[in-house]
Amino acid sequence: MAVIVGVHGIGKYNYYLQAGRSVPGAAEAMRRKWDRYLHAALGGEARAYFAEIAYFSHLLHDGDGGGAGGEGGAATAPEAEAVMEAQAQQVLADWARNLGVGEHVTGALKSFTGWLLDKLDGRSAAFAKLFAPEVAAYLTDQARREKCRSAVADVIRRNRARVVIAHSLGSVVAYEALWSEPDLRIDLLLTLGSPLGMRNVVFERLLPAPVNGRGRRPPGVARWVNVADKDDIAAIPPDLAASFTGIDREELVNLDWLDFHTAGKYLGCPALGPHLRPFVA
Repeated sequence: MAVIVGVHGIGKYNYYLQAGRSVPGAAEAMRRKWDRYLHAALGGEARAYFAEIAYFSHLLHDGDGGGAGGEGGAATAPEAEAVMEAQAQQVLADWARNLGVGEHVTGALKSFTGWLLDKLDGRSAAFAKLFAPEVAAYLTDQARREKCRSAVADVIRRNRARVVIAHSLGSVVAYEALWSEPDLRIDLLLTLGSPLGMRNVVFERLLPAPVNGRGRRPPGVARWVNVADKDDIAAIPPDLAASFTGIDREELVNLDWLDFHTAGKYLGCPALGPHLRPFVA
């Protein structure tokens, strides 16, 4: 019986659209892919590893999850779009400072973000365009945030998961979901390419807020392993132990200097094998 629940990262709204705006359809399409990816790391006979992928991307997009300009939002659509664009630009600027670029750029923030995207290579620029608005939507819109957390917590509870594998922004949603419902008990939280420790973007905005500059492992998590590629521009810093208590193991890996953040690369990484084999034997 599969005991693993996955939590996806940024850029997965297309699964929802391709499934005819069906959340179960999007989740199932991702589950099949993630099973194939994980098989590359674990080897042996192909099988179903994931019970379900906790899908939440539709909740971060206008018309599907409320928030500013949606249900419960007082702003008009143009006003909401302007607010979200400004928030996304600020996330992008703060993220760029973690990369060590942009400190000396002056002028309007919009000009700065355009400059940054021009300086990044094509793959990184595409990543940044996804990263900023989706992270901003999650961290700055409380209605959307609560719905995402609830969706992830419901999937973990329904499947009685023993392991949660959370990638990218999904690691932030999973972390907060596990804190919001501390009665949820899992044996292993495996975070992949996580931005949880990113200063001025994610870390200070976490719920619950860090205390004295330190976050903590959610109380229902028995073991926490973090895996990050050394070149992953979302996982800054790649190690979380400097920012969180309760990290049991850090795995710094070298996936691909161009393909540094995708779920496929992370799930196929051999470093996952020793942590997951006890649960899939």
